[in-house]
Amino acid sequence: MKILFAASEVAPFSKAGGLSDVVGSLPKALEKGVNEKAEIAIFTPLHGCIDLKKWNIKELENSEIWITFGSSPQKFKLFMTKLPDTNINVFFVQNDWYFSCFQEVYPKWLDTRYEHERYVAFSLATLEYAKQLNFKADIIHSNDWHTAMIPLYIKANYKFDEFWANTKNVFEIHNLAYQGIWFEDILDFANMRKDIVFNEWGCEHYGHVNWMKGAINYADKVVVVSPKYAEEILGSEFGEGMDYTLRGHKDKITGILNGIDYDVFNPKTDKSLVKNFDIKTLKNKEENKRAILKEFGLEYNPERPLIALISRLVDQKGLDLIREVENDLKHLNADFIFLGSGDKNYENLFIWLSNNTPNIRTYIGYRGDLANLIYAGSDFFLMPSKFEPCGLSQLIAMRYGSLPIVRATGGLENTVVGYPLNDSTGFKFWGYDGWAMKDAICCALEVYKDKYTFNAMRESAMKADFSWKESAKKYLDMYRSLL
Repeated sequence: MKILFAASEVAPFSKAGGLSDVVGSLPKALEKGVNEKAEIAIFTPLHGCIDLKKWNIKELENSEIWITFGSSPQKFKLFMTKLPDTNINVFFVQNDWYFSCFQEVYPKWLDTRYEHERYVAFSLATLEYAKQLNFKADIIHSNDWHTAMIPLYIKANYKFDEFWANTKNVFEIHNLAYQGIWFEDILDFANMRKDIVFNEWGCEHYGHVNWMKGAINYADKVVVVSPKYAEEILGSEFGEGMDYTLRGHKDKITGILNGIDYDVFNPKTDKSLVKNFDIKTLKNKEENKRAILKEFGLEYNPERPLIALISRLVDQKGLDLIREVENDLKHLNADFIFLGSGDKNYENLFIWLSNNTPNIRTYIGYRGDLANLIYAGSDFFLMPSKFEPCGLSQLIAMRYGSLPIVRATGGLENTVVGYPLNDSTGFKFWGYDGWAMKDAICCALEVYKDKYTFNAMRESAMKADFSWKESAKKYLDMYRSLL
């Protein structure tokens, strides 16, 4: 079995969100679970922020190709390295005009048309390079709208190409809110025949091109990153205007939980921590709490819990609930540390809270080492999401012994066992309002006083298995069912 992954970001080379963690760890788990004849290849853009020397990324000989989009020829080159600790080839598609010129995976303030051109170019170059390498994939696994063009290219431009005749397309939705919508002239740039793809059974959606809709229609299987989210998106509340199309393809939609790489997120070996720990040495976790509080200028008190939030600062993450109860939070017997970046309104809110409250501190931006220390040092982890396809932060938090406080939606509902159930691993609230969130926080603070219950929940959280092992089996079964 040959499996080709295409994604806009891949950890550890490039990272902006959870997509990179999934694409960087799922193939590793699949490699361990498939037979020796199986091959896995990953294609991703060579962003300017990727360190070639650090990851030993080399240009392949005679890899230069030219592809014309509309009337604009573009030059591409191909680079390669191995995914760390695997035998999996990672191929980086290089283009000076679209990718190498930026030091970010998703640069801010890009012209929308230009952003679409970037990923159209990457998707077509991926298919052309796969042919040049003679990597005749049995499965092409595309991710989100950035590579949603691939199933359309396979069904339209390569319809009569014998090289792709037996290839099956799997399209994975990590977040339905971002669908890739633009005017139909982008099809001229992509060299796609409008008479084939621009219709309600293809990528046409209310008079515009919608790449995600096209991928849902043309893919052989659609994967959603949690069973609960797979149910939710079939209705209007979470369907983002795509629920009608999704209900029409209900038979090919499956929900498979994301996992995390337990070799990467391991409090026993993590070099970011002040003191390593595991379930048998939980007392060492307090040293990390002491260190992170000192880092943010807060006083350490073993009887005062620390609540963390690490997130992209966008509407989806439920941050408006914090705005609703900001005055109440500063009077709670707890400290708060927020880390993230995104919407300027939320950045400004968190900066203001950091400067004007005695118990709330903020770091605007992202640092992996600091994030891991926050996971390790916090007692609770707040995720009040409006919707959450899967979520990785709550899985990492549990791995580091930080109990999630979550709104029960999507993957948060699937992964967190709410107090006071047996083997509970966190706290849930259902209503989308600040007072429901505050009630859940207050419940957590009461449990913190009962050290027997709190430690039992912490042990249950750390014992919970959200490694890729079980999820990888489900992916393999899905691939085999298509073949």
